[in-house]
Amino acid sequence: MLTIGVDIGGTKVAAGVVDHDGQILDKVKYPTPSHDPRGLAEVVGRAVRELRERQLEDTVGAVGVGVAGFVDEDRATVQVAVNLGLHDEPLKERVQRHVDLPVVIENDANAAAWAEARFGAGRGSDHIVCVTLGTGIGGGLVLGGALHRGRHGVAAEVGHYRMVPHGRRCACGNHGCWEQYASGRALVAEGQDLARTDPLHAERMLKLADGHVERIEGEVITRAAMEGDPAALECFRTVGDWAGLGLADLAAILDPECFVLGGGVSDAGDVILDPVRASFARNVSGRPGRRLAEVRLAELGGEAGIVGAGDLARH
Repeated sequence: MLTIGVDIGGTKVAAGVVDHDGQILDKVKYPTPSHDPRGLAEVVGRAVRELRERQLEDTVGAVGVGVAGFVDEDRATVQVAVNLGLHDEPLKERVQRHVDLPVVIENDANAAAWAEARFGAGRGSDHIVCVTLGTGIGGGLVLGGALHRGRHGVAAEVGHYRMVPHGRRCACGNHGCWEQYASGRALVAEGQDLARTDPLHAERMLKLADGHVERIEGEVITRAAMEGDPAALECFRTVGDWAGLGLADLAAILDPECFVLGGGVSDAGDVILDPVRASFARNVSGRPGRRLAEVRLAELGGEAGIVGAGDLARH
């Protein structure tokens, strides 16, 4: 049976036909009508109908929808999705009115984690922690071969466990959350701060940003680091140290077989992976003698959300 996976992001709704091997056979995209719940359901329905028209009608059996927000334990209601303006939104019911197929709603990071566990960097492992180092930090847990959602459906919000008491203010309302130190936003803050305090050391990043500190974004820092720029590499080491420290704490609690790192920061490859692995090994408890979880880069990239949502609908 084929399914359709839908990944609702802040700017676009991407949908694809997913087969039982996790391959995307066809794909469409539409702009996201944020802060418009009814319009959002209509766009999802339009995407599903378009894909079904390209397939034989009876080959698509279910729809999975991944959304960046808290999804209840019944995988039906979005409790809150700040960037989309959703609050206690019965998204499953709304989408089903448009598609006439079984629908499941899932947190987007959970969907991506399931995809990596089934078809990506975590395949063959039953105990996996996926961490997305994007603008913030998201997470997904596959424990004992099953997606772990928690009692209320909102487990694995790992970016918001507090690393630094009374630390940097976070958008969630707390201070010192992990994502304030190990995310894409944190990487940009490191690069811009370095350029302000030591512009000579940050010369290459500033040149790539046309001399404007505020234009030093993740792409600039990554490009400079790939070129071997010492200042950019320093930024990645700082963020990598924080990321590895967080993984060490998660390992003490969850004891996974492997960590899978995704998100935009992971696009830097070994530039971020090496300092993360080194920090993880330094900080994990029980050394020497403890068996270390592997730390791997995600393999499915931006398609993980579609693949995971589609496969979860099948299961």
